[in-house]
Amino acid sequence: MTVGRSPGETRRGTQATSAAVAVVVALGVCLSGCAAGGTGTRDEGAAHADAVGGAASSSPAASPSKVPDRVDAVRLVKSDPKVSEEVKHELKPCVADEYPVDVSYGELTGGTAEDVVVNVLTCGDAVGVGSYVYRERDGAYQNVFRTEEPPVYAEIDRGDLVVTKQVYERGDPVSSPSGENVITYRWASGRFAEQYRTHNDYSNAAGNAPTPVPDADG
Repeated sequence: MTVGRSPGETRRGTQATSAAVAVVVALGVCLSGCAAGGTGTRDEGAAHADAVGGAASSSPAASPSKVPDRVDAVRLVKSDPKVSEEVKHELKPCVADEYPVDVSYGELTGGTAEDVVVNVLTCGDAVGVGSYVYRERDGAYQNVFRTEEPPVYAEIDRGDLVVTKQVYERGDPVSSPSGENVITYRWASGRFAEQYRTHNDYSNAAGNAPTPVPDADG
């Protein structure tokens, strides 16, 4: 509904002579045309919005994003014959029934279901002791990638599998490795093939500078 009103709709029904009525009517017609021109855009806009709303309501709703089926990662790892007995033995709850596992879902192998990446960590320092990729096939998950050289951690990055292995030199504390190797794998011909790798050295200077000895006169 527009805000403006034509003078023909608002003028009072007063008694007047026929000549005066003719003048008023003529003036009303003129101003009514002006008012219609001034509010025509709004009227057309409102009608257009209604049409768009009607089209939107009649169109089918967008399908929701695919939600992957959650897996029992602990059971998957413990029942996997490709996982070492050492990793299985260390896979215990840290607190109550909370297990030290990180689980990611994403497209890695081009299958019909989301692939599953599982990282098994230590409870105390959260150091990765094993990384695995599971691919769904015929209703079951198969291990298609594993690495058990700690510290290690696997992630999904734009369809690639990226594995980070921290490098420690003698004397390095667990919290301060000397560097890392980052290896990128891509699924090809039914397996993961290494594409490239990079090595990063960490600086040991930051935060390890010796504290200056205060001046004796201070």
